[in-house]
Amino acid sequence: MTDDRPSHPRPGMSPVDHAELALLLEVASTPKPGNVDRRRDHDDLRFEHFLAGAVGARPGLREAADPDRPLGDAFERAVRGMSQQDGDNTQFGCLLLLVPLVRAAATDRLSPAGVAGVVDATTVDDAVSFYRAFEHVEVAVDDPPPDAAALDVRRGADAAPAIRERGLTLADVMDLSADRDGNAAEWTGGFERTFAAAETVLDDEGPVTDRLARAFLDLLAERPDSLVATEHGRDVAEAASRRAAAVRDDLDAAEELAERFRAEGINPGTTADHTAAAAFVALERGVPV
Repeated sequence: MTDDRPSHPRPGMSPVDHAELALLLEVASTPKPGNVDRRRDHDDLRFEHFLAGAVGARPGLREAADPDRPLGDAFERAVRGMSQQDGDNTQFGCLLLLVPLVRAAATDRLSPAGVAGVVDATTVDDAVSFYRAFEHVEVAVDDPPPDAAALDVRRGADAAPAIRERGLTLADVMDLSADRDGNAAEWTGGFERTFAAAETVLDDEGPVTDRLARAFLDLLAERPDSLVATEHGRDVAEAASRRAAAVRDDLDAAEELAERFRAEGINPGTTADHTAAAAFVALERGVPV
């Protein structure tokens, strides 16, 4: 992976356009075992909800592209817009990754170092806005450590006094959970997996939706999904990765795994988030669509 691979955006397509398109392409890609995609719905979450969520998130993504707007406000606005569909939480994690990537791309810094600079510049107010976003949708999260109960994200805006008292920026908040949350780990690690997966998408062949399905399988095979670990335990998450590794080179076999994961309630949502983020970087760098 290189730090300075150039962007080749399409004429007339902005980072905001590519972010919305990345959300749409992610959910349209199939098979992604355990996820909603264009062929599979969940009982309470359907393909159409994701389409509506992507469109609803656009005003927040537009704020993310404006360097004069607080990054945390942009994220909270994107989540609030995303939530205006009947499926509740469709793309919270995707947006958490896309917002700093859009900021980096809009300011010509779409690289691991550039996104790290965006993260480092976050403020305490950004952290408060991040917590406020949890009031719009239900998000599956682990219980916080006993000494951090005041910082439980499920408290939403009620956690603001504790955040301000401790002077925690949004980067600090991500660092607190990076050891157990895959998206927080991306924030603290220069979006390493995102950029690496984008390279595989760019180097692959065929329709982008097939490329993203293969990227999803590679990501899941390489590392257990933190959402699966939260919902089912570490052993199930590790087993899911082994099962993905067994079909990572065969999309037909992955179709069968998708049906099994759906029946078992295994939803590697964090891996889907990374796939959407990789789609954005690949679009910015000229993957043909």
